[in-house]
Amino acid sequence: MGSFSDNSIFWNALLAWLIAQLLKGIITFYQKKKLDFRRFVGAGGMPSSHSAFVSALATGIGLTEGWASSTTALAIVFALIVMYDAAGVRLAASKQAATLNKMVKELFAEGEFHQEHLKELIGHTPVEVIVGALLGITIGYLMTG
Repeated sequence: MGSFSDNSIFWNALLAWLIAQLLKGIITFYQKKKLDFRRFVGAGGMPSSHSAFVSALATGIGLTEGWASSTTALAIVFALIVMYDAAGVRLAASKQAATLNKMVKELFAEGEFHQEHLKELIGHTPVEVIVGALLGITIGYLMTG
């Protein structure tokens, strides 16, 4: 029975998450021509690190436990829920935060008003989720298969 530190499926999934986070920072640097360290650790953006993480996890479990196992089914369902949430609920929350921030800025531009600036980049577009999932599947196959 080994220790958790020997769990290659988890470490491969974490590697997929890390690569996705690094890619976010690199893509942002390429697009904006300036380094934004928040993109290396923050949520939202291209590619979805959540999708990469859960896809690598499900792929590793599928390759190790077999694609017909109940553990693999559980991992796939978990991955689909996370990806749906990233592209659905969290994307809607991002859009609402952007709208609220704009309204507060416009309404109170003249006077003093102390409001908390809402975090706008927390969700993903479907393309960001798909690219993250493909990254995770690739890392899962390369590292586990």
